[in-house]
Amino acid sequence: MTYQDICREIAGVIDSHGKRAFDEREARAIARILLEDVLGFTLADIYGGKQIYVSEEFERAFILIKQGAPVQYAVGKALFANRYFKVNKGVLIPRPETEELCQWVAEDCKTAGTILDIGTGSGCIAITLALETKAKVTAWDIAEEALMTAKANAEALKANVIVERKNVFETNDDERRWDVIVSNPPYICEKEKAHMESNVLDHEPSIALFVPDSDPLLFYRAITRYASSSLNKGGRLFFEINPLYAKEMEAMAEEEGFINHETREDQYGKTRMMKIWKE
Repeated sequence: MTYQDICREIAGVIDSHGKRAFDEREARAIARILLEDVLGFTLADIYGGKQIYVSEEFERAFILIKQGAPVQYAVGKALFANRYFKVNKGVLIPRPETEELCQWVAEDCKTAGTILDIGTGSGCIAITLALETKAKVTAWDIAEEALMTAKANAEALKANVIVERKNVFETNDDERRWDVIVSNPPYICEKEKAHMESNVLDHEPSIALFVPDSDPLLFYRAITRYASSSLNKGGRLFFEINPLYAKEMEAMAEEEGFINHETREDQYGKTRMMKIWKE
């Protein structure tokens, strides 16, 4: 079996809706990740046609991919900000646009003393900011598997991050103050499912993805309300956002007292990030 054989098998995978799960470009990328991350192949090995030794780990990962699972879940890790993070079905796979959000926060908040990441998942935002700023970073989540994964990633990457079980809808007893709050909360409406890939719908945790159609700003409003009373003077709140609701986000922020806001596009040209702050 060679790289080309792997590509052909992956390109032939049919998803739960009877459609091809991966196009040829995706199949090549997945095959490369599989060979590099599981077997330690180099590019020379891959494109030179080196024969593949099918270990138990490789076979297990390959079976998951052929069942339509994202390659990151199959190999158990994802590359984010030039670091590998452990991932599993209890946390979202880190995305490039979230990496862009981290870059913005790190550049903008070099002097921040405290940073809070709400809904940390794998811990990719909190850990990246802990390693790239001098701030004391705290990460919140409510899911046990996410908390365990974030703690494991922080330990593996030697990042000083405090991971806590905390629900943003229950913060009345929290009197702490922060210089920066950042969050990539659930923001995809149920009605958007029809346009999503099956490998996301079938495998990634819905609790971390979806909000009701009737209240697309559910989490943003709660986080902004908490930030209104818990940010230090001059503090900033950063979000990854749904491009469909950028204007509504600006209006909501103003209603909560944040009259200043800035949005940025991601690498795909979509309005994906927002910073809001008070004077």
